[in-house]
Amino acid sequence: MKFQTILYEKPENAAWITLNRPAKLNAQNAAMVSELFAAFEDARLDDQVHLIVLTGNGRAFSSGADITEFPGLEMTDSLKKTKGVYRLYQFIRDIPKPVVAMVNGIALGGGCELAMSCDIIMASDEASFGQPEINVGAIPGGGGTQILPRLIGEKRAKELIFSGEQITAEEAFRMGLVNRVVPAGRLKEAVKEFAEKLAGKSPFMLGLAKLAVNRTLETHLSAGLQTESDYVAMTFCSEDRQEGAKAFMERRKPGYTGKQEPSSG
Repeated sequence: MKFQTILYEKPENAAWITLNRPAKLNAQNAAMVSELFAAFEDARLDDQVHLIVLTGNGRAFSSGADITEFPGLEMTDSLKKTKGVYRLYQFIRDIPKPVVAMVNGIALGGGCELAMSCDIIMASDEASFGQPEINVGAIPGGGGTQILPRLIGEKRAKELIFSGEQITAEEAFRMGLVNRVVPAGRLKEAVKEFAEKLAGKSPFMLGLAKLAVNRTLETHLSAGLQTESDYVAMTFCSEDRQEGAKAFMERRKPGYTGKQEPSSG
């Protein structure tokens, strides 16, 4: 598939997806949402892809929704658009592979929500975050009112959403929104170093770990613990679990395949 609003490449065992509307600060229009679905689906299905990196071209990660598409929208059209964006963000959360947001610049509104849909946020020290929808007569519509409080707490989330103010990457780090802040010139290198750390892990186990953590954010503790128990049971019949144990006993580096079922040999 030829993309018009994103760049997509798969070096080694990672998929790199780059929002590519720099003149529009990578605002998310309908075409971009559709193309992001296609790229993430391709990465999800590719067994050679163990990690997905999402970033933006130019000086922005994403400025959010493309407001030029809003005027004249009827309520049914608006609901359809919002649900489409929400489905994309939820799709990213549900992919059983680690997704890293490499936030190189502003991540506002839907851009902040897109970053929050990823598992890890690594930001440039020049990046900024915010939910400024209130400034244009709206409220967050891609999960901002739900995900942000879970990450930084109710009071801080309300302050950001009510005020529409931007915060720096360092402030976002202190609040717990961002995992790591690095100098702008080292951002890509830092992401690659993180990818290398995960390269030696079992893709199957990483996927289970992600889904298990996601589960606790969606339900009460007892249901989350049951999910964890079920997933742990699944690991015992996996090829990677057997390989991990053998490698530990033989004091060697494991050679994980990502396969759930053990080999017959």
